Amino acid sequence: MSEVTGNRLASVVLALGVIGLSVAGHSAHLSEDGGEYFAKAKVTDVQPVVRIVQVSTPREVCWDEPIRQDYRGPDRRHRSYVPTVLGGIIGGVVGNQFGGGHGNDAMTVAGALLGASIGRDVGYRRDRGVEPRYVSARRCEIEESFHEEERIEGYRVTYRFQGRDYVTHMDEEPGRSIRVSVRVEPAE
Repeated sequence: MSEVTGNRLASVVLALGVIGLSVAGHSAHLSEDGGEYFAKAKVTDVQPVVRIVQVSTPREVCWDEPIRQDYRGPDRRHRSYVPTVLGGIIGGVVGNQFGGGHGNDAMTVAGALLGASIGRDVGYRRDRGVEPRYVSARRCEIEESFHEEERIEGYRVTYRFQGRDYVTHMDEEPGRSIRVSVRVEPAE
């Protein structure tokens, strides 16, 4: 083998060895196209990214409230006939004071009918009179109460690769190292 060929072969082996050591030192794996590989980078700092949010908590609030109900007396099915009967008796006695003979009987009947009618009307108005009555009713409503909470939105991760520091944002806490993608392209 010539000396030039031997030197070239040694240079190629040396270059491949350096590249191999560099790649092996970063736990790298070459991709199929040879221009991109993955390596592990050491995580040097992790800071949680915190946001303060308002949280609504609904709760039911109840109280007793007085409610006015108009009482209209008993309905017709339970109405008392005492005013009608009493009005008829009083009307008959008053009617009996007038007239004579058969006219006395007619005035007694007329007075009884008129007294009964007046008694019925008075009793009906009394039974149907509006009387305010108050009852207690339970009222409830939903109230929203607010408080602030801290929420972790992710992590600001600082990592070191080939002697340089880089920063990225991650959703999860990374651990001691992260996987990085390295793309190798020829410089112009």
